Amino acid sequence: MSTSTPPVLSASGLIKQYGELRALDEVSLTIRAGESVAVMGASGSGKTTLLHCLAAILPPDGGSIVLRAPDAEPRELAGLDEGERARIRRTVLGFVFQEHLLLPELTAVENAALPLLLQGQRRQDAERHAAAWLAALGLAGLEQRRIGQLSGGQAQRVAIARAQVTGAPIVFADEPTGALDSATSSEVLSALLNATTGQRRTLVMVTHDPDVARRCSRIVRLRDGRIVDDAVVPSSAAANGEAAR
Repeated sequence: MSTSTPPVLSASGLIKQYGELRALDEVSLTIRAGESVAVMGASGSGKTTLLHCLAAILPPDGGSIVLRAPDAEPRELAGLDEGERARIRRTVLGFVFQEHLLLPELTAVENAALPLLLQGQRRQDAERHAAAWLAALGLAGLEQRRIGQLSGGQAQRVAIARAQVTGAPIVFADEPTGALDSATSSEVLSALLNATTGQRRTLVMVTHDPDVARRCSRIVRLRDGRIVDDAVVPSSAAANGEAAR
């Protein structure tokens, strides 16, 4: 990714403390539009804490996080209260989690449409848009199934659709393939990459799987709350193209 590509997130000197444990220790990171960034590290390295701070889920105890969303003024996230952070999560960011966190009492299309409904869209319009995303992700005909009637891979595709329906420029994923077998993991990752960087959006993903990380454009490694390596993956474009075919 060229350094001329504008940044969408800029973190500087991030600190997050839990009692005596410093989960993030002066972390600085710039993420540019259209990147797919894999965040790796051993358990306790701070990778999930970093993701949660960047995604406005947790406030850092020190440092700065500037969000530069398209067609909006830059916003400093570090000092926002929970209500303001929730609004940004709802309107600007998308999320995919390991266990998908879908509502079992809702159908696939209702789950995918939920962010639009929370923004006040009419149900008919929201579900029409959600159904289009489900179809794009290979789930046409499954819109009315409840989550318990879907496979793990299908449920994760519903979660990807939910993350994309608002047109969020940045999607955060926390171990999105961690609960899947290797074949399903590859399919879900292809769907996630195509839905984000394939649409010129940005993906920030925590993963423990080096095969998953290598399909991103960049790998950031943490140890003891600090970034110890930040490298571009030269073969990522070929890997993503092969996976999409």
